[in-house]
Amino acid sequence: MTAPRETFETAPSQRHYGMDWLRIAAFALLIVYHVAMVFAPWAWVIKTSHSYPALIPPMALLTPWRLPLLFAVSGYASRKLFDRAGGALPFAGSRAARLLVPLAFGMAAFVPIEMWVRVLETGYPHGYLHFWALDYWRIGTFYGRAFPSWEHLWFVAYLATYSLLLAAVIGWQGARVIALLDRAADWLVQGPRLLWVPIAALATLRLGLLFLVPERQGLVSDWGGHSQYVPIFLFGFTLAGAPRLWPAIARAWKSALAVTVVAGAFIVAIEVAYPGTAIPPHALMALDRAARVAMAWSVIVVLFHLAETWWNRDHRWRKPLAEAVFPFYIVHHPAIVLIAWYTLPLELGPATEFALLLGGTLAICLVVWAMGRKVGWLRPLIGLASKRSAIAPAAAQHRTAGERDGEVAALVGLDAAHRGASDEPAAVDTREARA
Repeated sequence: MTAPRETFETAPSQRHYGMDWLRIAAFALLIVYHVAMVFAPWAWVIKTSHSYPALIPPMALLTPWRLPLLFAVSGYASRKLFDRAGGALPFAGSRAARLLVPLAFGMAAFVPIEMWVRVLETGYPHGYLHFWALDYWRIGTFYGRAFPSWEHLWFVAYLATYSLLLAAVIGWQGARVIALLDRAADWLVQGPRLLWVPIAALATLRLGLLFLVPERQGLVSDWGGHSQYVPIFLFGFTLAGAPRLWPAIARAWKSALAVTVVAGAFIVAIEVAYPGTAIPPHALMALDRAARVAMAWSVIVVLFHLAETWWNRDHRWRKPLAEAVFPFYIVHHPAIVLIAWYTLPLELGPATEFALLLGGTLAICLVVWAMGRKVGWLRPLIGLASKRSAIAPAAAQHRTAGERDGEVAALVGLDAAHRGASDEPAAVDTREARA
């Protein structure tokens, strides 16, 4: 006989519209940010012949928190998906289908475009079809680039790994994991702990690893990144099942805003004083990393408060925009790179080039999303729910409007400015790459 299946007491599945708006806004910012990286002084996949140092302060203020915010929101959405799935195994199956399938398809259909441009920059002589058929499917270094590569889709790989590991731990330890997270929530709501304890813990982890391991992207090498993303992901997961954390967020948001301002000032000052690949002294480097951690967490607190207080309301545009997030994420990065490759040599001027890159990228993303909505077999490949899962059974017709919206996957891929697009080694100056 098989052991009875362990059940979990789940939180209500009412949709938090504010979290959807956070995802949508963050992704809209992501597209603009990546287009701006073509013109910024920092290294990126493809660059214009002129850089604009005036972009440093605003982009430096966005870098520390955009990606942690998305891991927090993704953790929140993952808990809602877990509650609806009813257990660890169904949750793992759902996450594998909605994350790993688009990851594999993206690496086969969209990443090759970007990798082709990368090798063209270093002298590759052949066209795209030749590259895709004969040269893309290799392991090792080719024209100075590491293959295989998931480029900007690394976020999906990280999120899938965190989700599946969490499902495995819950499947192993059962309700004790949920109970442990609930006790952590009870502890955090006391006094000012919600703001200061995470900052202290995350900064300790970040600084403890700073001079010990390279700052290098990679699923099995990015210990500095995992030390930040995993706890923040778990916080979002916990928050979705512990509404008592929301009043603590409301109490902390003003102090968090002050921390954001102070930390942001330090970050901008260091970026301006040590531009490009200039290496600051170790003490300033540590201060920079600590300020980034403090700003990331404090911005999450502030934005979560805004999401709960001002943005937690529905609108007819929310559902289609939220659905479009993942397909746009998959497509936008290679679209920017490809358009830039063909248009930058025209020397159209920064304003025209920026408008062309932004408009062209949005148009390509929109076309792919529209195709996915119409073509059934394409839907799961670009992160949309299959048509079968989109059709509610008769028994589900009495669900609330928020529940009928279905899953919006917890996978808003926001590539932070300091994350490299490939698994290339960190720069020798050990500073966080700004690409």
